[in-house]
Amino acid sequence: MDSIEISPQQALARQQAGARLIDLRDLDERVTGMAAGAHAIALAQVLDAPLQVLPQRDEALLLICARGQRSLRAVQALREAGYAQVHSVAGGTQAWQAAGLPVEQPELEPAQVDFLQRYTRHFRLPQVGMQGQRALQQARVLVVGAGGLGSPAAFYLAAAGIGHLRLVDDDRVERSNLQRQILHTDHSVGQHKVASAQQRLLALNPHVQVQAIAQRVSSHNIDELMTDVDVVLDGSDNFPLRYLLNDACIKHAKPLVYAAIERFSGQVAVFDAGRQRGVAPCYRCLFPQPPAAEDAPNCADAGVLGVLPGLAGVMQATEVIKLLLGIGEPLVGRLLRFDSLQMQFRSLRLTPDPDCALCAPQRPFPGYIDYAAFCSGH
Repeated sequence: MDSIEISPQQALARQQAGARLIDLRDLDERVTGMAAGAHAIALAQVLDAPLQVLPQRDEALLLICARGQRSLRAVQALREAGYAQVHSVAGGTQAWQAAGLPVEQPELEPAQVDFLQRYTRHFRLPQVGMQGQRALQQARVLVVGAGGLGSPAAFYLAAAGIGHLRLVDDDRVERSNLQRQILHTDHSVGQHKVASAQQRLLALNPHVQVQAIAQRVSSHNIDELMTDVDVVLDGSDNFPLRYLLNDACIKHAKPLVYAAIERFSGQVAVFDAGRQRGVAPCYRCLFPQPPAAEDAPNCADAGVLGVLPGLAGVMQATEVIKLLLGIGEPLVGRLLRFDSLQMQFRSLRLTPDPDCALCAPQRPFPGYIDYAAFCSGH
């Protein structure tokens, strides 16, 4: 029996003599170019049901992949199954292209080419793959706040291909924001943050929908803002809004991805009591009453290390993606606290309060309250 591997030049000569060249790569790999005249057949089909896709065991076959490893494995399996004239192209498509041999592009729509090229690293992950990426493409996320936390979170959600981002913030960009709010530039000073964010996000990924809403979130508009969203990301910096988002997420049964930062430390959690009554805690289970103002100064008063919201916001984006794909273990029932000066992380277990005023099982939704008055009274 001759060698199991042949060079790209030998493969081309055999192809021209009548051998069938088969590209085993996935579609997102083939979009970068295929050996001219190659037929696309998935590796899994060749390995799992060879007779269905290659019914003639005596046919001269040449298998090619990206670098030669997958095709070599497939050739070995086929030879064991009785295919005598099958060879692997050494070095794969990379070697074929490097040798200057003829290549061709698969016939695809421009939007499909962009999709396949843009998310190719996601396709390599079994937990995501093509199906998971399509799910992200269909997802809708409400991001409240386009400041320190919303900036990195929205950047990575847009880059990941979240199909619809609804950004809500009534602030305008100030120069003091630029030290940490990386969605904005010096040119953005004076603009509404959501308008500035929309421009940057669409420049990064023009295939996502970014809905910019320059409004203050309140009990009067929160129900409308929650319409059709899958996950809510809390990028707020004040207690009244945090309590409002918590209550709305319980009412609408949506997961809430929370974060808070101060000086050099931060914390991240996922509150999913709306969908898991009595099992998962809500924000009120952790903070039944807001702390006194002197115990929780905001960033303007206390200061914050510029990179800190980047750490927290990226973790929030990670949790959103995990929730949308149903993978891993989200931070439900856990509070992840981190100290950037010591670079230490600590995870604390959170349990639901059986007497919580909002999320206790069978407790009807009590309605929204005057959150500013609620928080100022403590």
